[in-house]
Amino acid sequence: MDNATVTEVQRRTVLQLAAGLATAGSAALNTVRAAAIAPTPTGKPGDFDFLSGHWKIKNRRLKDGAWDEFDSEASVHAILGGVISVEELRIPARNFSGMGLRMLDVERKLWADYWVNGKSGVLAPPPAWGSFVDGRGTWDSDETDADKPIIVRGVWDQITPTSCRWFQAVSRDDGKTWQENWVMHWTRA
Repeated sequence: MDNATVTEVQRRTVLQLAAGLATAGSAALNTVRAAAIAPTPTGKPGDFDFLSGHWKIKNRRLKDGAWDEFDSEASVHAILGGVISVEELRIPARNFSGMGLRMLDVERKLWADYWVNGKSGVLAPPPAWGSFVDGRGTWDSDETDADKPIIVRGVWDQITPTSCRWFQAVSRDDGKTWQENWVMHWTRA
């Protein structure tokens, strides 16, 4: 296949996945536990356009009480007029890849953020829901750790034409306090 054919096949695959998720995503929003901080409905097409392109990423991830540092790279594409953003994350030194899929629920003005691990190929439910307010995007999701409820927050900030930051933090006390456990500094390649 030539590159144009491969790109068209990839686009169709993403669109089929997105169509299936749209229905599930709307239902998931209705089941968000009260513990997660309710997102502000400010989402609009193009919110993730800043992320389109190719990136080099410096990661710091808290693992077993110590910070692990490593490099990664990503390619991001906006489709459907900025209503969907597809990210392919690659960590070559660790033989790892994954896909971030962000989809705007246009009616609710909220973004769903999904993750697919490249090793399993399985969509990790449920999505985190969020939006951007004053240049900072916040996504919260309810999860469990050792059978105890936690809130996991992902944040996009420090956005410029050539860089941005994403970080993740966890709250074990319904959002009163947060502990960062992953920071990614993105630089346009």
